[in-house]
Amino acid sequence: MQASDGAVAMVAEQFGAETEGREGTTLPVLVPDVSRETVEADGVRSDEVRGLLASIQRLEAVIEEETSALETGKKIDFDDFSARKSRSMLEFVRLMRARVYLGSEAEIAEEIRQLRDKLERNRAILERHYDAVREVATIIVRAIREAESDGTYARRAQDSK
Repeated sequence: MQASDGAVAMVAEQFGAETEGREGTTLPVLVPDVSRETVEADGVRSDEVRGLLASIQRLEAVIEEETSALETGKKIDFDDFSARKSRSMLEFVRLMRARVYLGSEAEIAEEIRQLRDKLERNRAILERHYDAVREVATIIVRAIREAESDGTYARRAQDSK
C-alpha cells in the first residue's frame, strides 16, 4: 500500500495509539476503550460518523478483495490495488482529521480494530507473495547466468581450488 507513513502515524496519533514497524510498515496498535454508546440521544448518527464508517468499510472491501485474490492465486493488477488502497486510506485519514467528536463511538473503534486486523493479514500475505516472487526471480537469474556461461572460467576456478 502506498499510503504515507506520516498519514498512518497521524491516524494512530489521533487515537493515542502506539505504532509498530516492520521493515518500514506502520500500523495503529492500540485503539482506546470507549463506551458502548453508538447512537446519539435522538437515535440518529451524525453525518461524520456515517461517513467515517463508510470510508472504513470501503477500505476494508479493497483490502479483503486483494487478500482473497492473493490467497486464491488469481491474476492481480497490483497497480490498481495500490491506487485503490491509497485513495481509500487518504479518504480515511482526511475524515479522521475532520472529525468533530467521535470519542464515544464504540462502533468506530471496533471498525478500526477490524481494519487493522485485515491490514495485518493483507501485509502478511503480500510479504509471502513477495518472498516467493523474489525466490523465483533468483532461480531465473541463476539459470540465465548458467545458460550464458560457456564454462570457460567456471572450470578454471574449480580446477585451481
